[in-house]
Amino acid sequence: AQAASHPQLQAVRNALDTATLNELFAWNAEEFELRLRGSAIRRIGHERWLRNIAVALGNCAAATGSSSTCGTQATDGIDQAVVSALRARMEDSSAVVREHVRWALSRHGVEN
Repeated sequence: AQAASHPQLQAVRNALDTATLNELFAWNAEEFELRLRGSAIRRIGHERWLRNIAVALGNCAAATGSSSTCGTQATDGIDQAVVSALRARMEDSSAVVREHVRWALSRHGVEN
């Protein structure tokens, strides 16, 4: 496919291209609304946003090597930054988010 030539189509919005999954997972509802204003992704809402990122963070456990979106793996193979981000959401008000956080932690071999 040919690259877009219109400036608005070339612009990166919301700085999502430089954010890590851990950073995105830390957004509260207000930051989600503010940062994604004008973006179609906002339609899914904050709860589903967090659920989807929890799944992505869980899938980082299956990734080989280190990744700038997932963090870096320690010598024991457990990405402590990802585990910390997930643990920070263990008491989320949403049962859906909590369920997916538990699943993601289990993928990293962490008991919860």
